Amino acid sequence: MVVKKKAPKVEAVAFDGAKLESLRASLSVDGDSGSRQLAQTLKDCLASTDPVQQIQLVSEAGSMLERFEGQNESAPDALLLACLNTMGDIYITLQAKNPLKRAIASALSNVPDWLQEKAVCILSACLSASLSSLGSEHYSHLIDCITSCLDAFPIGESCIHHLLTEVLQFFKKAVSEYLELSRGLVGRHVAQAQLMQSCLAVIKASMLVVQRSQDVISAAFLETAMTSTLQEAFSGLLQCYTLILTDEEFIQTVQSTAGMAVVLLIRSVMGNGDDTADTVASLLKSSEQEGSSAPQWLMKSYAGLYVSSRPAAVALYLSHGALAMLNWRGRALGSQAEKLLLLIPDVILSLDTRVKESSTAMVVARVLTLWSSAAVDCLRTDCPPPLLHLSLHGSFPLPSRLLHHIYTHWEHPLDGVRHQTRTLFCNLLLLHQHCSDHADPTSDPYVTELAQSLLVLEWHVKGKYSALACLTDHLGAEYLLKLDATLPSRLLGLMGDQTLAPYASELLERLFVSHKTQLCDRQGDGHGWIDDWHRTWVMPLLEVFCTARLDQTTYILDYFLPKLLRCSPASLGHMVQVLQEMPSCLEGSTGSRGALGALMTCLRAARSQGVLMPAGEQLWGGLVPLQLLQQALVHKHDQVRMDALGLVCESHRSTETLSTEEMELIRHFLLSNLNSQSPGVRQQTVSLLKKLLCRVKDSAQSFRRRLAQERDQQQRERDQLVLNTYKEFLCWFCERLFQVLQPGASFSSCLLTLQLLGLVADHFSFSMDSEGFALGECVTVPHAQAVLYCLASNFLEVKQLACTLLQKLPPATVGLQEPERLRSVLQAALDLSTSTKPFDSVTAAHLLNLLLHQEGLQQALLHCAQEQSITLQLPAQIQPQASEVTVLEKNRLAVILFLMACLKAEVALAEMSLLQAAASCPLYGRAHCITAALQQLSTGSLQLLAEWRNVVTDLIALCYRMSDVVSPVVQSSSPEGLIPMDTDSETSAGLQRILREIQPRDTNDFFTSARELDATSEEQKLTFQTNSTGLGGEAYRVTAQMVLVCCWRSMKEVSMLLGELCQSMPLHTPAHIGLITEEQMEGVGQYFQEQLLQSRHRGAFELAYVGFVRLTDTLCRSGSATLQQLPAQWLKEVLEEVKCSDPSSKLCATRRSAGIPFYIQALLSSEPKSSSCSLLKMTMRELTALAMPSHDGATEHSTVPQVHALNILRALYRDTHLGENIMPFVSEGMKAAVLGFTSPIWAVRNSSTLLFSTLITRIFGVKRGKDEHSKKNRMTGREFFTRFPALYPFLLSQLEEAASSVDSDSGQVKLHPSLFLLLLVLGRLYPSPMDGSSSPLGLAPFMPFIISCARSAVYRTREMAARALVPFVLVTQVPSTTQTLLESLPREPGPGTQQNHIHGTLLQVLFLLRSYLTDTHRPQTPKGDQDSDIIGALRPRLWLGTRRNPCLVTRGTMVDLLADMCTFLCAPAEDSQVTTLRKETLAILLDSELVAPRGLEEELLSGPGATQYLQSLARLATIVAMESAGVWGTQEADRMQKDLLQRLLQCPHYEVRQLALEKLLERFEKDREKRQCSDLQSVPFDLNVTTLTHLALHEPHPTCLAKVLQVLSVLPLSSLLPWWDGSMSLNDEEALEHLLSVAEKSSHSLELHCAALSLASRLMVHLAEKKPQEELGEGAEVHVAVWGAMVTKCCSEEQPLEVKLTAADVLVKATPILLTALTLPLGVKHTLLLWQNLFTLLQDEDLDVRDRAADFICYVPKHLLTTGVVRGPVSPPVALEMGVGLLCQLFQVWGQVAVGMITLTEWLLGDDKAELGSEETLDLDEEFLFEKGDLNLWVEPLQWARLLHTHLCALSTVPSAPAICPAELARLSTIVDANTQSAERALTALPALPQFSATIEHAKLTVLKERATLAQNVLTALNRMDCS
Repeated sequence: MVVKKKAPKVEAVAFDGAKLESLRASLSVDGDSGSRQLAQTLKDCLASTDPVQQIQLVSEAGSMLERFEGQNESAPDALLLACLNTMGDIYITLQAKNPLKRAIASALSNVPDWLQEKAVCILSACLSASLSSLGSEHYSHLIDCITSCLDAFPIGESCIHHLLTEVLQFFKKAVSEYLELSRGLVGRHVAQAQLMQSCLAVIKASMLVVQRSQDVISAAFLETAMTSTLQEAFSGLLQCYTLILTDEEFIQTVQSTAGMAVVLLIRSVMGNGDDTADTVASLLKSSEQEGSSAPQWLMKSYAGLYVSSRPAAVALYLSHGALAMLNWRGRALGSQAEKLLLLIPDVILSLDTRVKESSTAMVVARVLTLWSSAAVDCLRTDCPPPLLHLSLHGSFPLPSRLLHHIYTHWEHPLDGVRHQTRTLFCNLLLLHQHCSDHADPTSDPYVTELAQSLLVLEWHVKGKYSALACLTDHLGAEYLLKLDATLPSRLLGLMGDQTLAPYASELLERLFVSHKTQLCDRQGDGHGWIDDWHRTWVMPLLEVFCTARLDQTTYILDYFLPKLLRCSPASLGHMVQVLQEMPSCLEGSTGSRGALGALMTCLRAARSQGVLMPAGEQLWGGLVPLQLLQQALVHKHDQVRMDALGLVCESHRSTETLSTEEMELIRHFLLSNLNSQSPGVRQQTVSLLKKLLCRVKDSAQSFRRRLAQERDQQQRERDQLVLNTYKEFLCWFCERLFQVLQPGASFSSCLLTLQLLGLVADHFSFSMDSEGFALGECVTVPHAQAVLYCLASNFLEVKQLACTLLQKLPPATVGLQEPERLRSVLQAALDLSTSTKPFDSVTAAHLLNLLLHQEGLQQALLHCAQEQSITLQLPAQIQPQASEVTVLEKNRLAVILFLMACLKAEVALAEMSLLQAAASCPLYGRAHCITAALQQLSTGSLQLLAEWRNVVTDLIALCYRMSDVVSPVVQSSSPEGLIPMDTDSETSAGLQRILREIQPRDTNDFFTSARELDATSEEQKLTFQTNSTGLGGEAYRVTAQMVLVCCWRSMKEVSMLLGELCQSMPLHTPAHIGLITEEQMEGVGQYFQEQLLQSRHRGAFELAYVGFVRLTDTLCRSGSATLQQLPAQWLKEVLEEVKCSDPSSKLCATRRSAGIPFYIQALLSSEPKSSSCSLLKMTMRELTALAMPSHDGATEHSTVPQVHALNILRALYRDTHLGENIMPFVSEGMKAAVLGFTSPIWAVRNSSTLLFSTLITRIFGVKRGKDEHSKKNRMTGREFFTRFPALYPFLLSQLEEAASSVDSDSGQVKLHPSLFLLLLVLGRLYPSPMDGSSSPLGLAPFMPFIISCARSAVYRTREMAARALVPFVLVTQVPSTTQTLLESLPREPGPGTQQNHIHGTLLQVLFLLRSYLTDTHRPQTPKGDQDSDIIGALRPRLWLGTRRNPCLVTRGTMVDLLADMCTFLCAPAEDSQVTTLRKETLAILLDSELVAPRGLEEELLSGPGATQYLQSLARLATIVAMESAGVWGTQEADRMQKDLLQRLLQCPHYEVRQLALEKLLERFEKDREKRQCSDLQSVPFDLNVTTLTHLALHEPHPTCLAKVLQVLSVLPLSSLLPWWDGSMSLNDEEALEHLLSVAEKSSHSLELHCAALSLASRLMVHLAEKKPQEELGEGAEVHVAVWGAMVTKCCSEEQPLEVKLTAADVLVKATPILLTALTLPLGVKHTLLLWQNLFTLLQDEDLDVRDRAADFICYVPKHLLTTGVVRGPVSPPVALEMGVGLLCQLFQVWGQVAVGMITLTEWLLGDDKAELGSEETLDLDEEFLFEKGDLNLWVEPLQWARLLHTHLCALSTVPSAPAICPAELARLSTIVDANTQSAERALTALPALPQFSATIEHAKLTVLKERATLAQNVLTALNRMDCS
């Protein structure tokens, strides 16, 4: 999108009266004719007020000045000088960006040469006068004026040179004043930010002046006369810039610029030679060198930079200045300059670990990149500096340190840091290339080793991608492909991860572009290269598209495919050909888009990129068959449909004509895709159809323009035909969409429909204009009313869209201009504003906003006020022909006054009886409507200011009254239980009694003493309901929920209303007339302060926080200094109160400190991120100090502040608004959290836990994978300790202290409080393979303490220590560390054996080896020897896994270790160590209690660790049983493999059976996926199925039984039947009966229930297939009935998702045999029941269920699908329509048309009769405020009824169909009549406008009536046919 540059504002020049008269007088003196003419022009310019005219006059004056060129060059006359003076004054007066100033500069540039010196003097005098006379408020203007003089204005530049000293002294004066001013702006963020910008402007201007005046400065220092004044100016500027550099209150941009200015000034004095480099180097090192060549005065000026206590960042800014201001390019460097260039990275890298702020890390990265670019420039010269050439080879220390810096920061949270790090890496490669002797980079060992080390890195490391991209440019793609040929497919596989997709796609682009270039260079310009290129890049892409899950390919379309097509457009034809030739083109595999989806994706990307030409090139039906497109548009998978729609809608040219084929495709797509539950799909649909409508609009405009110009009649007719087609299409589009907005329409349908209608309104408008398409003709009154009733939706988005659309529809169709209609809608809105249902108030607000545009609203309001006896005086009546703005303002004021009058009365009622108010008028609805009305108020054009000011005052007072009524509830200790209900007393008295009871309890004793309840409080907190008589004797009911909702929602609305008033109302000051005063805003602030610091109800203080944030934002941006300082003042006050808080404090004391963290968050969020964040720094220092444990121990006075501090810190670390500014304080927060665990007070430990959890998320990011220990949720130790260096000594000392307490040799269990946290943090680190052989981060000291934790007596501690040890052992050290650990274990059992130590050590070995054996970074060369060393240390300790070891826990861990070793180690033939280990492991297994128990005791093994031990053995046994016997190398294994599984399955311990069954199932699923079939074709590894069938009959444990049945469901049915139970066999019916019995009795276990149903269904299908219905016995018929009833029950709405998915699977797989068979094997009744269940699932609310049920289409026999019908996976709505059509077809095949007619009519009528119990329904809705009505929000009963009606009408016309029984017709007619009468009676009983007041009931009744009407139509037609 092209963003137009903002045009500068042209303002006329204006002088005050005296100045103007003076100028006019000077222009009136006598002179020659040319001067007089010029003077007159300037007079006219001064007299004019039109800026454009002034520019023209000035340009004319410039032309006149040019004419003086040929005149006498004698002294100019006074008038000419006066003219120049006038122009100079105008130039100085104008703002910098005013085009008039540029015109003056252009005119003065036309001054002839002989007059230029005078012009310079005159302009200098004007500027000098301004510099000396104007005050500080004009500094900004003067600075802009100075810089504009240097902007392509030669005379201005000469003027600056002329006044150089004066200008520099002015800069010094300005900076000095700004420095002084900054000290008094603490807390005034906006003023501080403005000051920083002013400082920055001065420094930049001074640098510009100095840079453009180098010759003048050099000459001046040679002249003694000027030297002293210029020295003084330079010295003053240097001192000011030194102060800025050393003052941390200044933002980094200012400090960085000041650093550049310091170096520039030094260079200006000393030149660009080695002396300057030497001086700058001394500044970097902060050491003043003796014998420096710098002048003494200069050294004194920057002496403050030598102070040892200067901030560390000063060297960084000076380095930046040196690199930016000294010349490094194109010149020979001196020795000192070389040393300086090498010193800079050394200085910066020394700062690296001290950098805390992310913004400083950004500067470090930028400076290092700048340095590398300068170094590259220096080395590119013909004679590179020798010292640089020697020092910057890749293997030397400095590049190595820089490479480590890159590895540390390439995953930094800031994008800028990562980008700079990438550039630095590329520059390092260039530096090495210039310093290396290797001409070919692929032969350079340094570069190739770097490439190999990067390739073996884990792919989740984002920095790897950018580094490989740089290497691709350096080495070429072919070299990297040679190293790793799987690179393309590997990278494509990573594109499924949204976080990695941009990086992977960029690397892929570099690779395939480089590869193409290399292939072309080698094979010439022909096309011989393309086949190799396609094999490498295109084929893997197509394979991924066809087979991968859709969510994995989304980003390939977004990021990769367009780049590939741009690189090689010719590849599209290859893609299309390959995809169309694939056999799966029509079907597509489950879960993937298939070849069809891949084809659509490729075509869409090609068309949007302009690679594929449009319809004129025969796209539709030519390149792609039209049937394929139709199929794709209704495909089951969302993304396939979206790609197909994108192919139709997207075009490279917006004026491309919409073809008739495209219109037909949109018709095919639209109706079946409106009801999508996926927000992403809805968003894409709207976006794509918007592009289509834009095409229609743009191409229609093109046709109309052509029609106006075209003379060829035939062409005109063709163009008009296209326009007519467009109109017809748009009318169809609108009408279809309006028809969707019917009662019962789902949320998703309404939302998408309204969005699309809104697009039509935006692009074409619903007007009657004949020049356009006149779409207003399509909108009927029912259409508009349907949109109006959408305002009653429970969904806010639907309300907003409907409200917006209504204002764009023809007013006559909406009908609000009719007074009666207007009054009824207004009354409905007012009634809804007092509803107890919260969403009703939102409806009321939208209705009122809609009515604001009606001129008759005031009269309607007066009528309502009169009816309700409300006194309403409207200050301003609407006059006829008033403007729309006036109508809106007066109506808005009238509505707000009316609502305020009502609210005042209701607040007065609430003050007397809160219960009655909660039941009849719960306050918050009125307040919400007032807020909504104010949100649209345009405060800049108000006419009734006095009235609005009164409204604001009254509203604030009313808000305070509302708050006073409800705040006792939300501020109580238990707001949810505070419900004053008494059955026989006045409610108000009960309320006051309870309020008096709770007041003394709200203290901070929460932390120090338990609260006891008295005998009465429990009774008072009971929740029940009471019937009382309120005002007017009307009965009302109140529930606990209603009172609480009334109170906290009222508090919410008060907060939102006050926030809206403060944010949107202009501030009233003496200088500006506004609507809200400073005192009122300060009062609102005090109100929010009380609410946030005292409320206990989370809903109340969270919403008060929203309002308070709006207030603080307004305060900081207000023009009042008093208001600007309020947030800082409040912050200091609350921090002081937190410090001294005790049990008597007013601060709310809950375990999470209630609203106090929100209060402080709001105050800190008002501080601009770009500022110095002084408030944040001060707050964090205070809080971290408070959060640390007290040295005096936990006392009453220290505990409360500590808890508050911990809770506040947690909130601040979680606050995303603070961004990276909070990161410098993470280390201190972590210390506080860890030390807080040592507190004896539970509240402190609880808050420390919450803080620790937040910090883990803040440091390591949100959880990005299911695996808690995935490296996606971790970081390298290098990165962690570089970013948080303070944690290194802290964690080490804490770990040392904790580890000293874990030795369990004493027999006592000791658990250090913070050990758990320490191990949790350390366990989230991992070693970086780029660390090399030795880690510079010093992780080694942690290892002994972590290893010593193996002795802990606490199992969890040992496990966490083992997990934490892994990161601290480098990959190269794993074998030696493992060997050392193993050797610490005893070789033989002995009396001193410590089992805890053995177990902890074994766990550490196990975790280390698992990481090592699965690590892709394992050293490849010596691995055999290392593995042998580990095995050599392990084998002598194998006794730990045998009976010689009495501890079952350690035996189990040893078995796990052996299993991993035997599994992961790939043993070559000559590797006897591994073979021997496997033999010994197998011997241990065969001699174990599991395989060879010695007696009953071992067979029923029990005791601590027994289950774990047996599971370890079972895991090993399953590995042995499922692998080939040759792996284990003995004949015993071959013999035992068949028996092992049977022994496991017969084990008495259910855990063992469960594990064995899970492994079996896992293996079967893998085999099935490999074969890509639904069932296994044979039984794998000689599995004894009889054991499984026996278990299925006798397994007592439900989980195991479920697993058995799941395994049996996977196995081929032929292997299960006949069903054997030991030596007995069961026939099919008996097996089915048993399974049905299990399914019926297993409702407690979802897994078992689903497994039994699945297997029973397979048997049922088998039985039906084997025996026709005639041969089924009575027993089988009973089983069919039971099975059918069970499937029906599983399809009901209330069933869990797993059950419904199972039922869908059952029905889908039964489709070919049971549902669509030609012989009705189950009979017509049961078959129709199955079809009904299928249709129920196709309308289920859950998308997964609908998608699974829609698969039945793929199982329908081909002969039943007629030609042209879509075949393949389709979306559920299309499957539903096809299913009904298919069933009607089957009725004819079965000869059951009459039965079909009756059945479909019954389905059409539905079972909504039961919903007519209106009394119960209404009671339910009143009692439960958040009742949503129907559970299924997706189903659309009216659409279903119309679908059935359509097919019934078609079925009734079938020729030769048998007549329907008259009795059945009479029965159906009776039902229809009853339904119609019931619906009509109930509709009549509803209140006025029931669409708003009783939305759900009205929708249900309307649907019921419509169904009855449709059924009546069908029955009438049938009766007519019978009569005929």
